[in-house]
Amino acid sequence: MPLAEVLAVLMVAAVIAALMAGYPVALTLAGVSLAFALLGDALGAMSFDILGALPQRVFGIMTNEVLLAIPLFIFMGVMLERSRIAEDLLETMGRLFGSVRGGLGFSVVIVGTLLAAAKGVVGATTVTMGLIMLPAMLRFGYDPRLAAGTVAATATLAQIFPPATVLVLLGDQLGNAYQAAQLAQGNFSPRSVNVGDLFAGALIPGFALVGMYLVFLMAVAILRPKACPALLPDPNAPRGLALARRLIEVLIAPLLLILTVLGSILGGVATPTEAASIGAVGSILLAARKAGLRGVLRPVVEKTTQITAMIFLILIGATAFSLVFRALGGDDMVNRALTDLPGGSAGAMLVAMLAMFLLGFVMDAFEIIFVVVPIVAPALLLMPGIDPV
Repeated sequence: MPLAEVLAVLMVAAVIAALMAGYPVALTLAGVSLAFALLGDALGAMSFDILGALPQRVFGIMTNEVLLAIPLFIFMGVMLERSRIAEDLLETMGRLFGSVRGGLGFSVVIVGTLLAAAKGVVGATTVTMGLIMLPAMLRFGYDPRLAAGTVAATATLAQIFPPATVLVLLGDQLGNAYQAAQLAQGNFSPRSVNVGDLFAGALIPGFALVGMYLVFLMAVAILRPKACPALLPDPNAPRGLALARRLIEVLIAPLLLILTVLGSILGGVATPTEAASIGAVGSILLAARKAGLRGVLRPVVEKTTQITAMIFLILIGATAFSLVFRALGGDDMVNRALTDLPGGSAGAMLVAMLAMFLLGFVMDAFEIIFVVVPIVAPALLLMPGIDPV
C-alpha cells in the first residue's frame, strides 16, 4: 500500500480514537486534518498547499442557499418546544386511547410522530418527550424498560421525518456527490438530487417505523398486559363531542403547519429555505397564541444560534478532513475497495450501511453526513443500479 494511503487510513483511525477519548468533533476533524497535512507534506505524500482551497470551500458553505434552511428549521423546532404543544397533544391523545391497554404508549408514538414532523430537530423532540412523556408513562404503571424504549425510539423519528435538518444536510451533500459521479461518467448535463427528493423518499421509511412501533406495542399489550396497563377513567375529563372538539383544537394548528411546510416543498411551490421561513413564522404565531412571545423569543434565538454554530463548525472541520483525505488518495482507495467487494452494487451498499452503523457509535449523524458521505457516496453512485434517494 502506498505511503499516502497508509496515512489516509491512519487519519481515519486517529479521528475515531480522538472522538472516543472525548474530544469535540469539530476540533478533532480540523486538528487531525492539519496534523496529517503537515505529516504528509513532510513525508512527500502530499502538498500542504492543498489547504489553500479551504477558505473558498468554507465561503461556499456559508453562501449555500440550501443550507440557509438549517437555522430556520432549528428556530421552528425550538420555538415549538416552548409553545407547550406536546403537553396538550399528549393529554388529549392519552384521554382518547387511555381506556385501551397500551393506549398511552400508542399516544406517545402518535404525538412523537407529529412532533418529529413539526420540529425537525432531534434534540428538541427528545428533550420534550423525555421531560413530559416518560414521567407520565412511569406514573401510570408502565414497565420502565418499555416506557424508556418507546420514548427513545419515537423521539428519534425526527432524524428521518421531513423536515429533518439531517435530511437538509444530507440532500446538499448527496446532491454534490451525485453530480460528481455523473460528471465522472461523462454526463455533462447531470440530473440533480434536491432536498425535496429526500423528503419524499423518507416518508415511507418513516411511516414504516411508526407502524412497526405500534405493532410492537400491540404485541406487548397482548403478551405482557402488566407492562402497559390501561388508564383509570378520569370523571372530570371531557368525553364524546367535548373530547372530539378538544382533539381538533390541539391537532389543527400543528397539522396545518406540517402540511404547509412539507406540502410547499413536495409540491414544488417553495424551496426548502422558503418553506423553512414559513415554518419559522408559523411557529412564532403558535407560540404567541399558546404562551405569548414575551420572554420566549430571546432564549429561542440563543438556542438556535448555538445549535446552528455547532452544525456549521462541524461542517467546516469535515471539509478540512475531506480535503486532506482526498489529497492522500483516500477517495480512490475507498472506490477500489467498494468496487472489489463481492456482491456488486448490493454488496457495496450493505458494507457502506454497516460502516455507517458502526460509526454511529462514535459519531453523530451530522459528522457521518459531512465526513463519510462525501467519501463513500461518489463511489457508490458510480455503480449500476444505485439510486441516490
